[in-house]
Amino acid sequence: MASQKVTSALAAIESTPHQPTKLQQYNDLLNEVVSSSSGDELAQDIVYYLDSILNEDMSIVAARPLLDSFITVLRNFDPEIKIKVGQHAVTLLQSRATSVEEQDAQIREILADAYESQEEYVSAARSLQGINIDSSQRLVSDAAKARLWIRIVRYYLEDDDTTSAEAFLNRIKNLPSKLEDHDAKLYFQLSQARVLDARRRFLDAAQEYFNVSLAPGVDEGDRLTALAASIRCAVLAPAGPQRSRTLSRLYKDERASSVDEFSILEKMFLDRLLNADEVAAFAQKLAPHQLAVTADGTTVLDKAVIEHNLVAASKLYENISVDSLGSILGLKESGNLSAGEKAEAYAARMVEQGRLRGRIDQIDGVISFDTDATAISASKSNGASLRQWDMGVQGLAEDVERVAASITDQFPVGSVT
Repeated sequence: MASQKVTSALAAIESTPHQPTKLQQYNDLLNEVVSSSSGDELAQDIVYYLDSILNEDMSIVAARPLLDSFITVLRNFDPEIKIKVGQHAVTLLQSRATSVEEQDAQIREILADAYESQEEYVSAARSLQGINIDSSQRLVSDAAKARLWIRIVRYYLEDDDTTSAEAFLNRIKNLPSKLEDHDAKLYFQLSQARVLDARRRFLDAAQEYFNVSLAPGVDEGDRLTALAASIRCAVLAPAGPQRSRTLSRLYKDERASSVDEFSILEKMFLDRLLNADEVAAFAQKLAPHQLAVTADGTTVLDKAVIEHNLVAASKLYENISVDSLGSILGLKESGNLSAGEKAEAYAARMVEQGRLRGRIDQIDGVISFDTDATAISASKSNGASLRQWDMGVQGLAEDVERVAASITDQFPVGSVT
């Protein structure tokens, strides 16, 4: 409940017929309330003040300068009071928003700042989403739209709501003009990397993080943070030629040795087997979504390490039994599947997807890996076989042609057609 002094003053102002005098009285009262009230009483007094200046009897022309004065003092309030009175102002303006779009936008931005200071990121994002940026009454440039949407993206990412964040990232992508502001462009890249990371598109995320680590104007500490994030995503990506190229690029970066993730990066790049202790230490640096359990009951990290160790084993052995491979990969029997059967399933999937070269003899339970030398030899052998086949086909065609010519010579009237 507002103080008696404020309610009496508002009643007297509302009965004043002279408009200029009325506006001056409202401003004087606002200044007096701000200087003499505090805490809950201040919030209640301002709420009553807003109800008075935004009632239906007050013309929108007269309300605009009063709203401007209110916005000036609103910026100096504590976050709790900003939220209470700012939200009330936004609610009151909903029916008149088209006439006071600039003031509504300013109040919503102040409200978002207050929510951010209280770590209420979804509420901050929703406050900004209410700003009308497509009105003919208020021209908003593409650059201003991009800055607004990037801020909304940041809030949603702080709350790990990547779905909503991605929706606003797509709006930025669809803007007619490109981002020119360096900071906005940089944060767009970083946000895109975080969304790709959350979507488990780790190779794409690794590339975006790496681009951020190379961008000009970024603090050296932030560069290394982005580089470390790129390495983590590369480690979590599915094993195969694409990941190998990404690991190579990161390993050859002279800054890589400065981050904690370099040890596991080096082992993966050199196709060395990873042990459980190394994996456990690396897991401590991962975000919750990077340790999520997949459909087969393993984590994203478990799957990435198993596939890497399988590729590493293919560099050490020409062939190996599936049971021995299961032991090397650290697989455990579960359900109806033995460790060897799990190893065989992983290998079969990678061979099928072209991420591992080899053959599986299910009868003998042996996996044979194709080394580079074997692959080259097989390629040459296949080439020789094809040439031999071509020569055979050519010889057969020539023989048929000779037989047809001979028949034609012997029987010219009834020649073969």
